[in-house]
Amino acid sequence: MDTFFKLSERSSNSATEVRAGLTTFLAMAYIIVVNPSILSAAGIPAAAAVTATCIGAGIMTIAMGVFSNRPLACASGMGINSIVAYTLCSSMGLGWQTAMAVILIEGIAILVLVLCGLREAIMDAIPVSLRHGISIGLGLFIAMIGLKDAGIIVANESTMVAIGDVTAPSFIVGIISIALSVILYSMNIKGSLLWGIIIAAIVGIPLGVTPIPSGIVAPLDFTTFGAPFQESGVSGVMGLVEVFSTPALLLFAFSLMMSDFFDTMGTAMAVAKQGNFLTKDGKVEDIRPILIVDSVAAAVGGILGASSITTFVESASGAADGGRSGLTSVVAGILFILAAFFSPIISCVPSAATCGALVFVGFLMMSDVVDIDWSDILEGFPTFMIIAGIPFTYSISNGIGLGFITYVIVAIVRGKIKEIRPLMWVAAIAFLLYFLLL
Repeated sequence: MDTFFKLSERSSNSATEVRAGLTTFLAMAYIIVVNPSILSAAGIPAAAAVTATCIGAGIMTIAMGVFSNRPLACASGMGINSIVAYTLCSSMGLGWQTAMAVILIEGIAILVLVLCGLREAIMDAIPVSLRHGISIGLGLFIAMIGLKDAGIIVANESTMVAIGDVTAPSFIVGIISIALSVILYSMNIKGSLLWGIIIAAIVGIPLGVTPIPSGIVAPLDFTTFGAPFQESGVSGVMGLVEVFSTPALLLFAFSLMMSDFFDTMGTAMAVAKQGNFLTKDGKVEDIRPILIVDSVAAAVGGILGASSITTFVESASGAADGGRSGLTSVVAGILFILAAFFSPIISCVPSAATCGALVFVGFLMMSDVVDIDWSDILEGFPTFMIIAGIPFTYSISNGIGLGFITYVIVAIVRGKIKEIRPLMWVAAIAFLLYFLLL
């Protein structure tokens, strides 16, 4: 095991990797409840959605660990699952089988781009300053997710965002989880982020935030498996056939591909920063197998009926807790598969308890801010647009798109068109089309 995962070479050990895998799993465990609740709006049976979510995340996370040997975990992507449920199914009136066929096509398209080397080439064409901006923006985004899930920040009609109810139980649990993460990390306690999650979850029991499980074991439901090849419950036509006969759905596949394409890029850079496999010029080491597995995961998500499966930014919590190899991912993947059987227990870990781990990871990722030359508007302003755009639009791909387009505009105005690499032009134009299609 040491040889296969290169544990000694990366100054790690089995115990650390197992602990990091558990940290990553707990930080992502909310998806076991959230994804089925969203997909149920598309007409997918809740039990089937839970099975698809857990099995899909488990298989692809293990695959990521084995083939990339990096501490990255995969699960159904937030955002795309909402598009499936509320846009494709609710608004457009499509059957969930057809919606999953759109996801399958999107995943295959991304895989083709990876195998052609285009996805990796675009990443290499990104200026170093923008790469740093993506990492910083992801840090703020991760922290924002944690604060939102705990109710520490809430939506507000007047100010858009505001502080939550300080007396609310979830707010209290969130603050406790942050305090525990900082205190334990400062004391050099191994597994500080994991312990912060566990203790906060226990504190949440008497406060009513951590629910008592209604059972122990839940039966599996494979209804959604092979969704694109099933007949749509609405049109009566096989999902895949309906997509290819409807041009508008192919445009939707393109939009989803753009989101998936750059979300993974940002996530990989964020986790690489914490896992020590990000080079000085902001490149992710050995990224090709990561991109291949992530692309396959998107297609697998459509086949299983779990929505697009993608690399999760919460993986950074496990990397920050010491995870350095694919063993972290294998552990997290096994836990996801077990969760398919024990979902009543696993789903009891409240998102408020993971707040501290996500906020602390956000803090760690801010270190890149010193590597940006803010006095150079070509380097500084587009980077700022990424940093601000990711959390403010609550979207990794939107923030990256704003930065890319801004970079091209500023370079033109400054008379530095030659500094724009061809693939940056391609990416900026693709993002412009993406925004117009939103």
